[in-house]
Amino acid sequence: MSEEECKKCDETVDRAVKQGDIACIKYTGKLDSGEVFDTSEGREPLEFEAGSGKVIKGFDDAVKGMKKGDKKTVEILPSEGYGERDEKRIQQVPRSALPKEPEPKEGMMLAMKTPDGNMFPAAIHKIDGDIVHVDLNHPLAGKTLKFDLELVEIKEKKECNEKEEGCGDGCSCSGN
Repeated sequence: MSEEECKKCDETVDRAVKQGDIACIKYTGKLDSGEVFDTSEGREPLEFEAGSGKVIKGFDDAVKGMKKGDKKTVEILPSEGYGERDEKRIQQVPRSALPKEPEPKEGMMLAMKTPDGNMFPAAIHKIDGDIVHVDLNHPLAGKTLKFDLELVEIKEKKECNEKEEGCGDGCSCSGN
């Protein structure tokens, strides 16, 4: 294998996306109402490793099997998206536990922190005197999502192993 052939592992591969590939995808996500909740328009395409759990399951499953240039629209049920809404995830928080400014209002989004330091969105569901009811469900929980997808590129995930037989000096892949 020549060095030039070996470097192809950094380039687009002309085949269907499979587990472990890096998928580069343009997308627009809409609710049943047609409202756009997220899009890659005006940004770089989304890159993620297929099957890694970095995107919702329904999105990941929809991209697997696509080939470069393929376009499709998929509907993702809550079970394959952000899950069903769970009323048990509405927690009561003393008003004093929230920042003094801005004044809390129903529907206001908050950035909450987990004990391990991760941030996640929460919405003020209701204010009852000194008690604030905070909805810890994901904002898209319980919603059916529609995505327009276009696969722009597929990259193989490979690591360098210059000792691999047939691989030249400075090669960027193992040829596997």
